Amino acid sequence: QVQLVESGGGLVQAGGSLRLSCAASGRTFSRHVMGWFRQAPGKEREFVSAIRWSGGITYYADFLKGRFTISRDNAKNTVYLQMNSLKPEDTAVYYCNTHSDLPGLPDYWGQGTQITVSS
Repeated sequence: QVQLVESGGGLVQAGGSLRLSCAASGRTFSRHVMGWFRQAPGKEREFVSAIRWSGGITYYADFLKGRFTISRDNAKNTVYLQMNSLKPEDTAVYYCNTHSDLPGLPDYWGQGTQITVSS
């Protein structure tokens, strides 16, 4: 089992910034990728960004256009998502996710944190 605890959500004005954190605990040795998804009201959950624990390779959704930056602290088993130039359309519940490249192992999800961007 892996536990993910997110923090850092909240209310921000358009153009502002927020930083999300996701701390992993438990059987983290089998985890290869951690990342973020989001789900806006009435929409499907969508991929935002991810990072590999080993090597730090990063992945971003095309719609971000460089506004968000993902990073990791291996010693703390924590991933961060720095979000700049926030837009009202970024309003959503943001979920932390961890994935293993090993076949048969499940993904784990955090409880989600709400981000609301006001215009």
